Amino acid sequence: MLQLNYRDAKPIYEQIKEQIKRAVLSGDLTENTPLPSLRQLARDLQVSLVTTTRAYSELELEGFVQTMPGKGVYVKKINDDFIREKYVKETEKALSAAVQCGKLAGLSINDLHKILDEIERTEQ
Repeated sequence: MLQLNYRDAKPIYEQIKEQIKRAVLSGDLTENTPLPSLRQLARDLQVSLVTTTRAYSELELEGFVQTMPGKGVYVKKINDDFIREKYVKETEKALSAAVQCGKLAGLSINDLHKILDEIERTEQ
């Protein structure tokens, strides 16, 4: 299910969180699907309980899952418009920062497009 990259600079809890979010947004995990318990996920991934707790807590804060005391953690119904708008804003913020850095480096808009195209190719 989840694949961790220990060489990635991204923290393990972020990798867990992002992979679960991606699975929810793609429809691989649907509403009311139970997720592994915190302890089970920590055991399966061979990470600390603190790591899985942080990933699940952030997923809950972002509206992707809900904890049902005594029952476990379940995928929530996702409001597609809300999620899309959130990611559009995050994308705009990241691209704005990239444009500012690019200007400082003397890059043209075409240079930025080439960099973005290359990133997109390597992310697939």
